[in-house]
Amino acid sequence: MMDLSEQSRRSLLPSFLYSPTSRTSRTLGLEQILGRSIPASAPGGGAPTGSFVIQAPSEPGKIEMYSPMFYAACTAGGIASCGLTHTAVTPLDLVKCNMQIDPSKYKSISSGFGVLLKEQGFRGFFRGWVPTLLGYSAQGACKFGFYEFFKKYYSDIAGPEYAAKYKTLIYLAGSASAEVIADVALCPFEAVKVRVQTQPGFARGLSDGLPRFVRSEGALGLYKGIVPLWGRQIPYTMMKFASFETIVEMVYKYAIPTPKDQCSKPLQLGVSFAGGYIAGVFCAIVSHPADNLVSFLNNAKGATVGDAVKKLGVLGLFTRGLPLRIVMIGTLTGAQWGIYDAFKVMVGLPTTGGVAPAAVPSPELAD
Repeated sequence: MMDLSEQSRRSLLPSFLYSPTSRTSRTLGLEQILGRSIPASAPGGGAPTGSFVIQAPSEPGKIEMYSPMFYAACTAGGIASCGLTHTAVTPLDLVKCNMQIDPSKYKSISSGFGVLLKEQGFRGFFRGWVPTLLGYSAQGACKFGFYEFFKKYYSDIAGPEYAAKYKTLIYLAGSASAEVIADVALCPFEAVKVRVQTQPGFARGLSDGLPRFVRSEGALGLYKGIVPLWGRQIPYTMMKFASFETIVEMVYKYAIPTPKDQCSKPLQLGVSFAGGYIAGVFCAIVSHPADNLVSFLNNAKGATVGDAVKKLGVLGLFTRGLPLRIVMIGTLTGAQWGIYDAFKVMVGLPTTGGVAPAAVPSPELAD
């Protein structure tokens, strides 16, 4: 029969960190992951001293929290969340990009839609939807999947007490780490998308736009905008995840008298959408200057950041296309969190966020 210490250890660790093999192999695996030596047992048979882990709460369902299947489900939810929502708002993105590139022609949101309809017809509103779908699906997979991973990883390193005390820093660090990886996946698709959307006649979509782009600027040209993309997406994602987690926690703490786990799933998904929409407004404001830079650099061959600042002006970097982007990103972010959490509920996982559990003191501190 499994002793109490072993049961306690398994309740605190993701399932992929242990296996039915010997205690030695388990301990070795933990040493490799945590980067420190872990004694086989603590005095009195308690949990190992010096191990930094947080509880892995689990709801009854199909998938165990923090297992490989959990991260796979979060990755799949991220694909559905980001890929579908960004594709759905392609018309808004198209007008926004053209307002950033050619403000004399696309003077406002309404006139921008009018110009597109007149010159390209209704089909023109969805030009570039394929690189949008594929690029943001890849980005969403990495963004959400790695966020869940890094959030748990950094929490385990910090330990339960510090993880609870500095949870916002963990949200920020986890989301930033995830977005660095996600943007590497997104960048080539984003480069082709902007060129297709802002240069009529360049290409019909990804199939002809990608090879033409590579012929024109080389394969490395697909990553010309990676630094501005990081500049746009990393602050955006840090704000997106940290503010969402904080807003949702505050809603369950102050606005809803019922504990989260006793709320209905539709109510929880409504909180996810509302929290996501509010977070999206903050995201749009924080990341907008870099968004203008990404559009400018990907549209003009050989363009530099200095060229963008000179043409758009410092004020223009912060304001050009901002109202439309607030509407687009607010709706986008709210829908993303709604879809992501709906997918998690569908596979038997809890929705994201809520009142943080109290820190569990380590055995040596409890004595």
